[in-house]
Amino acid sequence: MTDRILSDAYNLKKLVREAEALADESIIAMARLKQAMLSARQNPEIEVHTGQRALMRLTEAEAQALSMSTNLLRVHDELSKVARVHAGGDGGVPTEFPASALAAPGQPQVMETQSA
Repeated sequence: MTDRILSDAYNLKKLVREAEALADESIIAMARLKQAMLSARQNPEIEVHTGQRALMRLTEAEAQALSMSTNLLRVHDELSKVARVHAGGDGGVPTEFPASALAAPGQPQVMETQSA
């Protein structure tokens, strides 16, 4: 394995983990926002339906963020496969995903593991 391949592999590894962490952070931020929105409308001076459309939109955004997170896991899995072929394994700990984490909604969830 050349130095360039090794350098690219480490850079991709860092960047994919960074992207996954940012996706998780966005999901956490939306959960906090939803909690604050629900708490705010529990004020007795606020009608119970206040902000319902905003909550519905936020729920849609959360679903999209979760879908993005799942797709990033799929990207990570594919890059792991490329690394096995072109980088020959770096002797580190393999990245393992259960097949159910990579399945699209509606697909059967088989409990296999993918490794890198």
